[in-house]
Amino acid sequence: MGKKYVTDMTKGNEIALLIKFTIPMLLGNLFQQFYNLADTIIVGQFGGEFGLASIGAVGSVNFLFFSLCLGMGAGVGIMISQNFGAGKDEYVKKIVGNAVYITLVAGILMSIVSVVFARPILTIMDTPEECMADALLYMRIVCGATFLVAAYNMISSILRALGDSKTPLIFLVVACVINIGLDLITVVGLHWGVAGAAIATVFSQTIAMVGSIAVGVKKNPYLQLQKRHKEVSTDIIDKAIRLGIPLALQNALIAFSCVALQRVVNSFGSSVMAAYTATGRVEQLVQQPFGSLGTAVSTFAGQNAGAKKLDRVKSGCIKSVMLVAIFSALMLVIMFVFGETIIGFFTPNQEAIRIGARGLRITGCFYFFLGLIYVFRGMLNGVGDAAFALINGIIEVVGRIGFATILMAIPGVGLWGCWYTNGLTWAITGIGCVIRYMRGHWRKKVFA
Repeated sequence: MGKKYVTDMTKGNEIALLIKFTIPMLLGNLFQQFYNLADTIIVGQFGGEFGLASIGAVGSVNFLFFSLCLGMGAGVGIMISQNFGAGKDEYVKKIVGNAVYITLVAGILMSIVSVVFARPILTIMDTPEECMADALLYMRIVCGATFLVAAYNMISSILRALGDSKTPLIFLVVACVINIGLDLITVVGLHWGVAGAAIATVFSQTIAMVGSIAVGVKKNPYLQLQKRHKEVSTDIIDKAIRLGIPLALQNALIAFSCVALQRVVNSFGSSVMAAYTATGRVEQLVQQPFGSLGTAVSTFAGQNAGAKKLDRVKSGCIKSVMLVAIFSALMLVIMFVFGETIIGFFTPNQEAIRIGARGLRITGCFYFFLGLIYVFRGMLNGVGDAAFALINGIIEVVGRIGFATILMAIPGVGLWGCWYTNGLTWAITGIGCVIRYMRGHWRKKVFA
């Protein structure tokens, strides 16, 4: 029972396994982005003059808390994938049992912080006064439900570490349909503005979280725990923290740099904010294949590292780079040909469309480097090279803030520096990941 909910990635064709694992996860990630897309399009068209800009002002903060949840789940996922690959089934169940305690404490703490400090955070970010009320309301509702996101990301990380990328997909599809329907009711029908969009998103996240946990516990043998698996293990929690904190800090640092850049964007006014928000949503969609492949590589690397098949890890990583190159070239062509049309879906503001289309073309030139980040970062995380995660995050922070400072000071660059900053940051970060991989230190990081 439950075998179809577990995938052993230590055997079989590498590229076939990676693609098979990536596709359901990609669909799930795309549907997750539809949460944000539904909010953006509907609020942009029906949520009032400053609705879209208000959601954009909160986006970087929301990403910060979301990133902390991802890091926390990733640390547990690495432990599970390596021990699963090593055949330590009882230990895997103990890791799952202790993940519950980690999620409860961290998730509730983040929810409290996001609600209590919402106004100071938005003030520090230089949120325009005309957007403050809506941004504050949206942040308190969406970020206040961070504990739901923490729980969903934890169960997703556990299932994916065991090779099950389908269960999270099923409930994201259901949640997406509910989210769009509620957006139409609350924003278009009831005229609740950003509050309606926020409520729809939170309700949908709840559905995805509850559904994934219920099916996972019922169908996956590694989630069917006995009392002995639920005993608190300081060893497991310590390992999860040592792996998860660098990953969480990496994500937090990246999110912090995005918040800093958002502050620069806000200084250019609501039209540029709307354009940057729209391009950000598009880039989030473009990143989904990279992110899904990176997670697949992480699971693949973790299981094979646990099984001591390090040459197989290397082979899977190289083949993943080939997929990145093909997709990057395709996306670059699409951004140059359909830039205005794409931004037009998000806002009727012609100035925002003009700015956003050019922004897409700028960042499109750097997509290959973005793909390299996801593949090599995923591989390094999977084998347990947590220390580099923090170093990599620092590189990205320094790069994003440094490029923003320099480019904004160059005559003629101006607001376009916001988009060049992201692209150049991807380039130096991606190159850093490749260098770490080529040096081979990751071979010594396996712990299972």
